[in-house]
Formats: sequence, structure tokens, C-alpha cells
Amino acid sequence: MSTAVEDRDSRRLAWCVAHVLRHASDHIALALLHRLDRPTRKYLCRDEWLPASAVTLLLRHGGEADRHYIARNPHVVGRPLPGLPGPARYARRRTPAGLLPLLRAELGRDPADGPLTTGELTGLLRRHGIRRPRAALDVLRLPYELDPDQLAAEHARRPLPPGSTEALLLVADLPEKTVRALLMAPAADADGPSWHRPAVRAVRMGRLTHEELVACVAPARRTLLLGHLPACPGLRWTLPEQAGMRAAVTRALAPLADDPRLWSELLRHAPGFPGPLPELVAAVTAGTAGTAGSPDGPDGSDAPHDDLARAVRRLAPTAAEPATGGVERELALASLAVPMETVEEDVRWVRDCLDRGLLTGADVIRHKLPACWALDEVHWLGAVDHPDRYDRPGAVLAARAEADRLFALALGEDPDAWWRVARTLPDFAGTLPHLLLRVTDGDSVSTRP
Repeated sequence: MSTAVEDRDSRRLAWCVAHVLRHASDHIALALLHRLDRPTRKYLCRDEWLPASAVTLLLRHGGEADRHYIARNPHVVGRPLPGLPGPARYARRRTPAGLLPLLRAELGRDPADGPLTTGELTGLLRRHGIRRPRAALDVLRLPYELDPDQLAAEHARRPLPPGSTEALLLVADLPEKTVRALLMAPAADADGPSWHRPAVRAVRMGRLTHEELVACVAPARRTLLLGHLPACPGLRWTLPEQAGMRAAVTRALAPLADDPRLWSELLRHAPGFPGPLPELVAAVTAGTAGTAGSPDGPDGSDAPHDDLARAVRRLAPTAAEPATGGVERELALASLAVPMETVEEDVRWVRDCLDRGLLTGADVIRHKLPACWALDEVHWLGAVDHPDRYDRPGAVLAARAEADRLFALALGEDPDAWWRVARTLPDFAGTLPHLLLRVTDGDSVSTRP
């Protein structure tokens, strides 16, 4: 085989693996990454569609070559990110002239006399990081000696405001244990307008994966809200991050299955449950949620907040709606198996069918072929200047959710099955359900539909 062919095959396999990693849990993703040869791993680190959790795993468990290629990938949502907020950028900012006199008055001494202790630093961060991290970042530019265990204890005693927590995630070299501790808050604390920023920043900076975030964020209601963040200005999930977060939350909610009673209990106890979401799910399935936490919300009311109820409804399994559209819908579904003469014409047709309600993102995943094109939104929604700026986010989220469901249903937690799908995907000409069926049946996988 020629070098050019090997190079092409490595690029194509890396492209397909990047799409498969979107739908895999962390331990499955690690198993897939360990099986890649060096050229494919290089192209994967440079791939435009590499998900945020995979970036974190590569930076944490990969080698120097992986970090080299990821650092130079302008599309990666992870750490380090050239051009986005990070330690190097904030180190260049000048401390405001009026801040030092204020800090001298608050400390009772000159900060230049010696580094701040952990107690002094947390006291300043509580006063100067209420919503945004800007003032807290100025405080962290002063010399200080930080004890991670004492910082976690201070936060447990009285939580730091979101802006200060975000600033610590941005510039302080904290161990993972301390990062997890900073994302916990008492259940009685009200959710202010910036409560979600530290969680988003932890994923954006590569501190935690989505799955790890679900396991450590407390109280549980915040994790449910992170799975469906309402529209708000400022720092929030990009579209791929939102899909990854919803997939991680859905995996944590899997023990509830489609039992309406369990979902009702989840919604009843979520507002006041003090622990993380996996503990709440375990308590609900065991029937002990009533003793594990109060069902009252943070404001003392029995009824859950509208945003929380809306988030749970979005995450709960729903019955398939009856198909409408008649012959036009049947033709639209059939057209997914017959590509147009040009990609542009195919994209225009699919977008028109989505706008008219004849197709959904889930329909595209189930019926479009080949399977690798169905998993890549560029092939049915067109190219965009940035992967979080699709003008039809509902279709993308529906497609990702359906792919999550199909992968979980067919492959489960078997790394070998996930690897066979990733290896077969580049040359398979059928639909994604057809591919999953062939792989799980153990039959030879045809390259024809």
C-alpha cells in the first residue's frame, strides 16, 4: 500500500473516530484512543470535530505529541486554547490602580509585605468575585501561598462566589480533587445568574470531562439544569458542549429507564437533594430519596422551579410522535438514501425538509447513508464558520441524542464493539442502524447498503 493511501486512510479513520467519541463514555473513549496507531492519533488531535471530553482525556493521558497537536488545533474546545481566556492572557492584564489601596484596607497590611495566606486569599475572593472573574483575577495576580485542602475546607464552610471559583479554575494550578470540591454548594443556596459559569469553565479549560462534571456537581438540580441551560447572555455551552453535557446527564439517568413513577420522584426530590445527581438517581431507584434529602426547593417551596421542570422534561424519554406529512414525508425519508448530484443541492433539500417539518434530526441519523455522513452535520446542514453556530440547533441536538441512544442500545459498554464500529464506519455504505446491527450480530460487515 502506498504512503498516500495510508495517509488518506488514517485521516478518514481519525475523522470517523472523532464522531464516534461524541457518543462514548469516558472509559470507552480511552479504550478507543489507546487502539489508534500514531498517524491516526495525530490526525485525530488535529480534527475539527474532536469533542471536549476527548480533548481532556488526550491531554491527561496522552503524550507530548498529543499535547503538541491539540495546542495547535484552532477548533478544539479544550485546554490549552490559543486566543481564548487562559493563564497567559490574564497574566498580561494590569491590576487597576485603585485596587491595591482597597486591598490594603481590607487586609490591614500591604500585600507587598508577604504572600497572602489561604485564609486571606479566600476572604478577598469572597468580596471581589461575586459574578464575573475579572476582579478575582486581579486579586490572584498578587503573590499568595495556596493550600488546596484548606481552600476546599473554606469553600465547604462558606462557598466562594461563582466569579472567584471561575478565576481559580482559570489561573490556579489546582489538583482535580480541589476542582471537584469547588463545584459543590449547599442545597439551600439559591441559584444566581452566574452559578453555571464555573461548571462550563471547568469543561472549557479541560479540568473535567462532562461525565466527571455530572459525578461531582452538587446539588443535583444544578446538574439537571446544566443538561439544558436556558438561553442567557455570557459564558454558556457551545452547541457541541451542550450535546456532550446532555449525553452525560442522560447516561446518569439511565437507571430510571422509562418508569414514569421514578421520573416523578426524581422531579419531586431534585430541588432539595444536597448530593450529586448519581446519588439522587440511586436513592430514587432504591426508594430512599425521601430520607436522603428534603423535597423542598432552595426557596422553601414544594413545587420545583419552572427551569428545573423544563430540564427534566427535555431529558426524560418520550413516546414517538405519530408521523405526519404523508407521501411528502415518505419521499423525504427515501431521499436520504439517494444523494443529490451535488452536496450543495443535498444540503438545500434536507434543510428545506427540516424547515417544513417533514424530517427531524433523528430521521437523518436513522435513514441517511452512508452512516459517516449521517453523523457529520456538515453533510446535511452545510459547512459553518464554527461548529457551535448552526442555525438549526434543534436538529443537531436531536440527531446527537438519537445517535447516543442507538450507540448505547446496540453497543452498551463493550469496548471491542465500539472499536469494530469505528474501524468499519469509514468504508460502510449503509445506514447507522444497519451498521450497528451487523456489528452486534457478529456477521461480516458489507460495504454495500
